Amino acid sequence: MDIVKQEDFSLDKINTIEHFRRSIMEFEQQLIDIPGSYGDANTPGQNEIANKINPLKHTFVGGLYLREIFMPAGQIITSGIHKKDHAYFVQKGDVSILSEDGIQRIKAPYNGTTKPGAKRILYTHEDTIWITVHATKKQNVKDVLAEIVAKDFDDPDISIESMKKKLELKNK
Repeated sequence: MDIVKQEDFSLDKINTIEHFRRSIMEFEQQLIDIPGSYGDANTPGQNEIANKINPLKHTFVGGLYLREIFMPAGQIITSGIHKKDHAYFVQKGDVSILSEDGIQRIKAPYNGTTKPGAKRILYTHEDTIWITVHATKKQNVKDVLAEIVAKDFDDPDISIESMKKKLELKNK
């Protein structure tokens, strides 16, 4: 999944992204509403049950924050909304990913990049270990999450409106 600069989007691509964003948020809400659901991507790392099933490991080193999550086989998970581009590594496992770019199945070892505005649906075919790497000057998890995860798609850095404005400026 290559990083695509928002400035390079066409109006058709922006409309596709907008439709995907509405659809993924509706799907996520349906998952949350299922009895026995234990996750909510709006509060990543803050749910005790989810943290027991999907343990997180946090590491700070040299201006980087590494976030490692273990995801057991057979789960459907939605990610948070990413505000910044970053690298990720699948160290173990087999996972299918649905994003605005389509469906991709990846098997470890694998590395890729996440672009701003990305939100994904993952299905773990096997136990999976996924690591993200974020450049930051922050030194605690709560502050880093506020910096890298958007509360919603209205965040000014990733909003549809900001993409349309950048497209208009580019076409002038």
